[in-house]
Amino acid sequence: MQPRVFAILTAMLLGVLGLGSVAVTDWSPATASAAEATATAGGSGAGTVPADGSPAAASATATGDPAVWTRSTLRNKLMAEMDATDPGVALADLDRITKEKPYTVRFCHPIAHELGHAAVKRFNADFQKVISFPHETCAAGYLHGAVEEMLNASTQPEVDLLKLCAPKNTGPCIHGVGHGTMFVAKQDVPKARDLCNKFPTDQNKIRCSEGLFMQLFGPDEEDEQAKANLPADKLAQDPLYPCKDQPSLFQSACFFYAPTFYLSSHDYPNHPEVYAEALKWCLNGKASGGAVDCSRGVGSRTMKYNLDREDWAAQQCATAADGWQRKACTEGLVSYYTVNYTDGGAAGRLCAKITNKEMQGYCRSASGLSGSLD
Repeated sequence: MQPRVFAILTAMLLGVLGLGSVAVTDWSPATASAAEATATAGGSGAGTVPADGSPAAASATATGDPAVWTRSTLRNKLMAEMDATDPGVALADLDRITKEKPYTVRFCHPIAHELGHAAVKRFNADFQKVISFPHETCAAGYLHGAVEEMLNASTQPEVDLLKLCAPKNTGPCIHGVGHGTMFVAKQDVPKARDLCNKFPTDQNKIRCSEGLFMQLFGPDEEDEQAKANLPADKLAQDPLYPCKDQPSLFQSACFFYAPTFYLSSHDYPNHPEVYAEALKWCLNGKASGGAVDCSRGVGSRTMKYNLDREDWAAQQCATAADGWQRKACTEGLVSYYTVNYTDGGAAGRLCAKITNKEMQGYCRSASGLSGSLD
């Protein structure tokens, strides 16, 4: 055969073989494992190796993420991940997911609570070991859950609540104690309040009351065990029950978290108009001085449940008839946004996304930013 002819035939044969390999090869992108996703998300190195010192077992966790997370699917993934590795890996993955899918913030806090509960049991109530993992994600829900579990298992909660957070006594930890008081008191507000009053300073009593009332009104959607069980007859007489009946030191936190119950009981995921209605509902607190705190609470929950549409959240605040309420609601937007995104530029990013000039001005004021909008 002539060399030229042989070369042509060889080229044709290679072409056919190449086309065949293209046809049978699976060209879909490989899905990264949960451990790989955690690593690429820049998660902390803490908790990447199991306690027994063996190589990281994160590859044993489920691979691939669903198109849409629900509370149960996210909870199950993270609990399995923690069982296979440790809380640090699960919390890093939770942080990654909430940043990639902001809607999951609606239910990440109670999931983080569950991780905290499970960690206390896993490490035999070694609280310092439990909190040795980075736990700021989802507004420190992991820490809250751990404190709840520690107090719930305590034979002397009135003594131990003063020891758990010492010596630093940080705000998130004391807030977690507040959640725990409701577990110990079986949702009895006066008994839980008495436990919060064990703290020697007003500042820590208030921090404790914040966790108490957050627990009372039900932390978040799809958390059936935490749904508020408020008496219908009392609510009929006083829509903001039991806030005005609280001692003055505890009223602010009560009014702030009361909108959580209002929104969940009015099916906010399917009725977006309920945010504006909640602001009108807060006006029931004017006589007792709670309308401002309630309006801030509406803003906070509106942002929490709509982190992926900041401008829309601000538009809900703009529906209030009075400037003081629009301002208070916007302050709530800022407060939650900066709790969720803890970096220094978070407030500025939020304000830049708000198109209503009045609301943007309130945002910048609440954030301590310059009044200039450029």
